Amino acid sequence: MMLSPELFPVPLVHISETNSTNNYLQTLCAQEKIEEFTTVVADFQTSGRGQRGNSWESEPYKNLLFSFVLLPEFLEARRQFLISQIISLAIKEELDTYTNDVSIKWPNDIYWKEKKICGILIENDLMGRNISQSIAGIGININQEEFHSPAPNPVSLYQITGKQYDIFEVLKNIMLRIQSYYNQLKKNDTSSIVAHYEKSLFRKEGMHRYKDADGEFLARIVCVEPEGRLILEDESQTKRGYMFKEVEYLLK
Repeated sequence: MMLSPELFPVPLVHISETNSTNNYLQTLCAQEKIEEFTTVVADFQTSGRGQRGNSWESEPYKNLLFSFVLLPEFLEARRQFLISQIISLAIKEELDTYTNDVSIKWPNDIYWKEKKICGILIENDLMGRNISQSIAGIGININQEEFHSPAPNPVSLYQITGKQYDIFEVLKNIMLRIQSYYNQLKKNDTSSIVAHYEKSLFRKEGMHRYKDADGEFLARIVCVEPEGRLILEDESQTKRGYMFKEVEYLLK
């Protein structure tokens, strides 16, 4: 285990390999009192977890694999989707500095055009009506040149721009952006967060193909409700509401 230089803006634990940075950080938090924003970054992850039980393919030393902890005791559990919004916005806005066409695929995947560049998994612990601890695990494809897993549509920053990047510089900038958004959240200044999130959504404009338990349909995004429910409007102008994993985007 190697600690970062003191110049890093958050407490950083750099490890060569782990099964999952989320698991590693969960264990760390259970063993001792951990400072908020403590970040675990790994060169290689043997079984990184994603939404729907997916794994995350990543070559050693090529990509950004990290988890960090928040202690948002001021935030009610019913508002936990705000955590997801600020993290996805921070990552999208950092990637915006390197390329165009970056968006947030609801609830919190980051896309470049029709391809996935980043996955986020957030695990919240509740204490009464509020959140006591939130651990976010993030995988961002940075310098990987090609992908071999059956994942349908991965892409890396290198594949988009043809350039290699300093992984720790990208991580530093993301953590600074997350800190800034988190301070905004603490002040209960949430209207601009929600507005930015909706404006940043993948397929925000136009009709697109989706699939739910009843089959395929065409719809447009209306909004995302405060608890994270996606509201779509289909061709018959019927509103349809979905929580996580209840609807699938059909990609090109």
